[in-house]
Amino acid sequence: MNFNKKKKNLLIPAASIFCLLYIILSVRPMSHEIHFTPEWTEDISHLQASSENSRLIPFRLAQNIGYFSSDGKITSVTTFPFKASISDKWYTLFSPSSTEAEFFFADGTKAGTIKQAGFPFFQQDRIYVMQPGGTSFLKCSEQGNMEWGYDHYSPITAFSSSKGGTVAGYADGTVISFLPDGKVDQKFSPGGSKNGVILGAAISEDGGKLACVSGQDQQRFIVAEKNEGHSKIIFHEYLEKSVVHQTLVKFSPDSDFVYFNGNDFLGIVNLKKAASRKIPVKGKISQIEFSDNKELVFILSKNEKKYTVTVLESFVYPMASFSFEGESAFIQTEGNSLFVGRNTKISKISISRK
Repeated sequence: MNFNKKKKNLLIPAASIFCLLYIILSVRPMSHEIHFTPEWTEDISHLQASSENSRLIPFRLAQNIGYFSSDGKITSVTTFPFKASISDKWYTLFSPSSTEAEFFFADGTKAGTIKQAGFPFFQQDRIYVMQPGGTSFLKCSEQGNMEWGYDHYSPITAFSSSKGGTVAGYADGTVISFLPDGKVDQKFSPGGSKNGVILGAAISEDGGKLACVSGQDQQRFIVAEKNEGHSKIIFHEYLEKSVVHQTLVKFSPDSDFVYFNGNDFLGIVNLKKAASRKIPVKGKISQIEFSDNKELVFILSKNEKKYTVTVLESFVYPMASFSFEGESAFIQTEGNSLFVGRNTKISKISISRK
């Protein structure tokens, strides 16, 4: 008997069966890719009435503010000579000598008057006034009346708010958070560097966590949470290169992630895992926005005259980016759409998976 021939004959079907099993077991459904489809582009000078009950989306481009609708109607545009503040709900214009400021709803009707000197600052449906001198601020009602305020001896260098509260960072290295009624909730000094200035700060949506970029020499990124009336540091890391200007810090809507603008990178901290990663981003980050389904994160950054929009999937994974040159820009999100403003034009980009 020819054993070699018999062995060879057995190997052929065995190899065929192995290949067939490998193909079957290795098959995986292909993941749907994300597609970006341009829908329209409008110049902000082309004013049109929006359809009834349309949500008006705010924009700021250079010395112009206004609102537009998702169907491409620019409903208003106002040029301001000095400073302005705008949110989904209100807008106002003011000058260095203003002792009070009228503010208006998105449709242009008057909402009230802020009878306080300083610089009004709107965040969503919250009204603040940064007072002259730079060391104190006020929280105002929806009618513009003062509700509460806080005075400090050192200049405010970082400020943010959420539904859960307000946070302010100061040049002396102090971080203070406030409940919605103005009561001081947390107060601490991160320390750890020769110059403790707070250059960026954020507060989580429920008000339970704070994050900040602290110091210059041995700069750190720190996340703290409330713990029985005290502040407990739950994450911190030293940064190799320090930023020397005010910088953006922002929590994700569910507060599981927090983002910050480091020196030519976007820092991301996963608070559930106490793990961080850095994504190269040249220049300064001006906006971080989230899609309504929370699947995508959009980052707008500027390096010299070039703007870049970077898209992250699942909060941390870079999956796309595009760049353009301009003097001013913004991004906004709604539903499955991304709106991009550049100079005097606004474009809508539809996002889908195919």
